[in-house]
Amino acid sequence: MMPESGPGPSSSDASTERAKPAKPAESTAPPDSTEPPDSTERRVVKPWGHELIWVQTDRFAGKVLVIEAGKRLSLQLHEHKDEAIRVISGRLRLYLGKPDGTLGTMELGPGESRRIPVGMVHRFEAIERCELIEVSTPELDDVIRLEDDYGRQGTTAP
Repeated sequence: MMPESGPGPSSSDASTERAKPAKPAESTAPPDSTEPPDSTERRVVKPWGHELIWVQTDRFAGKVLVIEAGKRLSLQLHEHKDEAIRVISGRLRLYLGKPDGTLGTMELGPGESRRIPVGMVHRFEAIERCELIEVSTPELDDVIRLEDDYGRQGTTAP
């Protein structure tokens, strides 16, 4: 009886090469392009770092926020946007509004997450450079800036 031949090398023929994976398609984007080819991803430079918006539909949005050490986002709230964050790397100081109007703070590290419901005052501050994933409803321009370290208070500027 003949042994069955499989997709990999047999013990008797160690010199047989495994099939190599197909090469990815060549990029059609110009070499200096910051937008990935065939993608809706976009990178938005911010004074505190940058965000990579990797999906935005009429029902939800997903972003990666990179906040440089010592930098912080505006103290803000949203009239329509409901969001949740998860720390991927680094340490984040999260400021959240309390019902009495004061701000509470907490530190979050990798793997920790929090939801920020509509209308909650909040701010993110990088204790050390951090990366967050944010998922939210799609209203990305819905921001009311109460305080801002970069002169953007009262605007929706990036």
